[in-house]
Parts: sequence; C-alpha cells; structure tokens
Amino acid sequence: MEIKSATFVMSNSDVAKCPNNNLPEYAFIGRSNVGKSSLINMLTNRKNLAKTSARPGKTQLINHFLINGNWHLVDLPGYGYARVSKQSKKTFQKFITDYFNKRKQLISAFVLIDSRHEPQKIDLEFMQWLGENAIPFAIIFTKIDKVKPKALENKINSYNATLLETWEELPPYFLTSSSNKIGADEVLNYIGEINNSLN
Repeated sequence: MEIKSATFVMSNSDVAKCPNNNLPEYAFIGRSNVGKSSLINMLTNRKNLAKTSARPGKTQLINHFLINGNWHLVDLPGYGYARVSKQSKKTFQKFITDYFNKRKQLISAFVLIDSRHEPQKIDLEFMQWLGENAIPFAIIFTKIDKVKPKALENKINSYNATLLETWEELPPYFLTSSSNKIGADEVLNYIGEINNSLN
C-alpha cells in the first residue's frame, strides 16, 4: 500500500471525542523510548507528522491521523518510564485502556518492541492484557539497525520462545528500522490487506 496523504485530525484524552465515523483504525503503542514517532513518520513518509523528542513520553494524548482518506493511524501514549507525575501517568493509562475497550473502529494494535533488549515484563504484561481483552495485535520490532544480524536473529527467536510459553501461537511481527527505512512496506501491506478484507 502506498500512502498518498497523511493528515493530523485531532488529539484528545477522551475516547468519546475520537472521530465519529466508521473508518478502520490501527493503534501504535509501546514503551516511551521505543521510537514510535520515528516509525510513524517513516510509515507515512512525512518528517514531522508525529512529534519526535529527546525526552521520552512526549505523546500524552490519543492522536488521530487520517491516511489516504480511508483509515486512521492512531498514536497512543507510551507506557513505561515517561517523566510525568504519577497522577498524569494514571490518567493517561486510563484513557489508553478506555480506548482499547471502547473503540469499536479499532482493527488492530501494533505493539512496538525495541529489538536491542531482552523481553521486558511490562511489554509481556501489556500483550497479555490485549489477549485477555480479545484485542488483535501485531508486534513491530524497532531499531533493528542497532543490532548485528546474527544477534538480531537470536533476539527475535528468544522473544518468540518467551511468548510461546503463554501463547498458543505467535502474533504477526515485523522488523523495522526508521533510520534505514526498513520494514515500512511490510507493515503497510499488512494494513492494506486487512482493509481490503473489510470491504
């Protein structure tokens, strides 16, 4: 799928105020330093569609972007060590769960994982929560340019083995590098195939 247009629609912290239409949505979420904004900019081929920051945890709202006029890419706040007050963190963690539980337009979540690290408890618990709530998701491993090929293969195999300890089958997964423009076609084609199946 080729992205011909990508426009910002709205930011808010109330699921009830999200766009009131039936367009399919794909939500991107991950720990605060996983490279989510860079990935979104790579996928849409726009330099500053999603705001990148040296300070992790900049995204603190539900951000909707209209893609090709027929689906929404949703940028959600990261979880993890975002430098915000406990009260702020509690507030936006609540609207993340509200979004996943209440948003009927959501087709799939994409959980971003930093490929340099061993499986993190917070990521595994979040995916477990998605599974328990019957929310479809795929994994996007980011920053693969920072890992040597053999080490990367070992990391992915290790991650999959960890998942299979609690999951019957693996979710779809993608390998990406925003710096080297790797993986965008695979992710977009996956979304395109799902969109075509909805028609």
